[in-house]
Amino acid sequence: MSASPSGLSRWEKLSHTSLLKTRILDLLSARFRHPVRQTERDFIVCDPPDWVNVIALTPDGHLVLVRQFRFGIDGFSLEIPGGVMEPGEDPIEAGLRELREETGYTGAPGKQLGSVHPNPAIQSNRCHFVFVEQAVRTADMEWDTDEEIEVTTLPVDEVFALARSGGITHGLVLDALLLFEPIWRERRAAK
Repeated sequence: MSASPSGLSRWEKLSHTSLLKTRILDLLSARFRHPVRQTERDFIVCDPPDWVNVIALTPDGHLVLVRQFRFGIDGFSLEIPGGVMEPGEDPIEAGLRELREETGYTGAPGKQLGSVHPNPAIQSNRCHFVFVEQAVRTADMEWDTDEEIEVTTLPVDEVFALARSGGITHGLVLDALLLFEPIWRERRAAK
C-alpha cells in the first residue's frame, strides 16, 4: 500500500483503454483500485499533449497578447501566446516557436517560469510557462489553419489590472501572470 506523507491512500492504476482519439486529445477509461477499501472503478481521463504559454516582454515594458475566438466559450479571449507542444519538444523551444508563429515576435533566449497541471482531476498533461525578454516583431506570422489572431501589446501593469478585473479569464494565462508577477515587482523596485 502506498500512502502520501499526509496518510492519504494512493489509488493503484490497473489498466487503461482508449475510448476515442482526436487531433487534440485522447480520451481514456482508466481502471483504478483503492488500496485500503479494495474497490475498483473506471475513471475518464483526457490525455492531451503538453502545452506551452509565453510571457513575452517588449523592451518598453509591454506584454505581447493575442485575442482570438475560442470555441469552448463561443467567444473571444484575451491571452498570451501559446499552443501545443510536439512530443519530446523542449518547453523553451516550443515557447519560442509558438511566440514566433502566432505573433511574429522573437526575443532573448527564453527561461522557464514553471509548469502546472491544467486540470489534474481529468487531464494528464502539463502546461509550461516560458518568459521571453526583449520581444520585438521580426518575423511573419504562421498561423494554423483554424487560427485567426489579433496581436497587441499592453503595459504590464494594465495586463495585471485586466487580470484582476475579469478582462482576462483564461486560467492558464492567469497562472503565467502569477508566476511572472514577482519578476515584474523586482524590476520595478530596481528602477
